[in-house]
Amino acid sequence: MGTSNSAAKRYRQSEKRRIKNRAAKSQVKTVTKSFMAAVKSGDKEAAEVKYKEMAKLMDTASGKGVYHSNTVARKKSRMNKLLNSISAE
Repeated sequence: MGTSNSAAKRYRQSEKRRIKNRAAKSQVKTVTKSFMAAVKSGDKEAAEVKYKEMAKLMDTASGKGVYHSNTVARKKSRMNKLLNSISAE
């Protein structure tokens, strides 16, 4: 905790941001895990639904500055590859 008023305010702001960022990342991770489970089980319909949900959450988080846009693009690309590999089998 800072001694000056501005440092104390900065601390409060960063705590709020940290909590929001953590919640957003947690949501993305949860949906990603359920997507991966659907892919592993070979359920294409469920995987497509989870992929759309995951992509939307990632894009929203990217817009709010939680993730860098390139990170989101890379993760979505990899997940899309996995999704397409289900139908190839």
